[in-house]
Amino acid sequence: MTIIPKPTEHPALLAARARAAPLPPQPVTLERLRAWALEAGADDVGVVSLDHPDLAEERGPVLRAFPAAKSLVALVVRMHPENVRSPARSVANHEFHHAGEVVDAAARGLVTRLVAAGHRAMNPAMAFPMEMDDFPGRTWVVSHKRVAVAAQLGRMGLHRNVIHPRFGSFIVLGTVLTSAEPVGRLPALDFDPCVDCKLCVAACPVGAIEPDGAFRFSACLDHNYREFMTGFGDLLEDVVESRDKHELRERVGINESASMWQSLTYKANYKAAHCVAVCPAGDEVLGPFVADRPRFLAEVVRPLTERTEPVFVVRGSDAEAHVRRRFPHKPVRLVRSSLRAADAPGFFRALPLVFQRGPAKGWRATFHFELTGAAGVTHRATARIDDGTLTVNASALDGVADVTVQGEAQAWLEVVTGKRNPVWQVLRRRLRLTGDRSLLDRFARCFPR
Repeated sequence: MTIIPKPTEHPALLAARARAAPLPPQPVTLERLRAWALEAGADDVGVVSLDHPDLAEERGPVLRAFPAAKSLVALVVRMHPENVRSPARSVANHEFHHAGEVVDAAARGLVTRLVAAGHRAMNPAMAFPMEMDDFPGRTWVVSHKRVAVAAQLGRMGLHRNVIHPRFGSFIVLGTVLTSAEPVGRLPALDFDPCVDCKLCVAACPVGAIEPDGAFRFSACLDHNYREFMTGFGDLLEDVVESRDKHELRERVGINESASMWQSLTYKANYKAAHCVAVCPAGDEVLGPFVADRPRFLAEVVRPLTERTEPVFVVRGSDAEAHVRRRFPHKPVRLVRSSLRAADAPGFFRALPLVFQRGPAKGWRATFHFELTGAAGVTHRATARIDDGTLTVNASALDGVADVTVQGEAQAWLEVVTGKRNPVWQVLRRRLRLTGDRSLLDRFARCFPR
């Protein structure tokens, strides 16, 4: 019988066993944590417990990414307003990217200090890369905006950006997740920095921000984030659908293809961000607006609103109607919707994001959906349109339906994306439609693709 000698244990394991047990983490005060963050490059810092009630939606995703998380450290890095306000958008985009690199470096520096003090810590990206496997669902590890507001670093403005009391809208945000539970308390922000000037409403080229507080999410996504999200896929579809290079050149101008290539090469470019550029809020920003409002409008707002720039909108959307009415000098570029659901729950979540108020005005109807997914699970939901408004119950059938859609979730999604005709899906018995079917056409116009 061959005797196999017992292998010598790895020296690293022997050394680890010989070492004394690690010391417990050093207590961290808020003052020390703040000093570390400022030394790392942040301009302001806030801390909030992961158990804060305003962060209920963040708790699950944060713990999946970093199970040790107990506290969230919100970081603010200020930007130079003149760069962001420039009608030369390359200057503005360079400022966004550079400030983003600073906040990422500051977050990493803070993590280094926390780990050295015996605490666990992690810093998700300021913006990109994200978890795109989940797109068009939640792709971010943590909502920096929500954390910053909960940490008393600002308030959410009408333009859906955080407004800092000193730096205004000219900030980028980061978050550090940590097992540390800092001792102490930071002062609360007791006022809203927004001055309710509505300049963000006036400057947005796609009308994403409405005076009554409503927000057209898909309008902002389709235009401003075109080169961050699905614009490249849209460009590929133009390539596939074009018969030859001449048709492709008619569909996609040489300036647009060059812009896309620049974004792929040097970092993606925001198409507007005018809402941030014109915002006068913040103690260190507000002076010129208060001193001479007409001059502020002439020097800051008009160069952006009068700028000739392509505006990317979905055909039949409120955004298309807005730009043609409000900014007739800005060329309209018709694109496909960026939000295409992959399953029934995703379809129900997307409805409020792509809803268009214009086509929904002047009529009312209730739609019931019973859609069965590949795993055999039936998802039930109610969508109700009421004179320009939409309410969605994504988990139950409410009230009396004017139209009911039943059948395979995939079959319905093929109808929604235009891949299949609904009549064909009914004939194949993949779908069953009951009620006033003409209402489905009106429903579809409220969610243009």
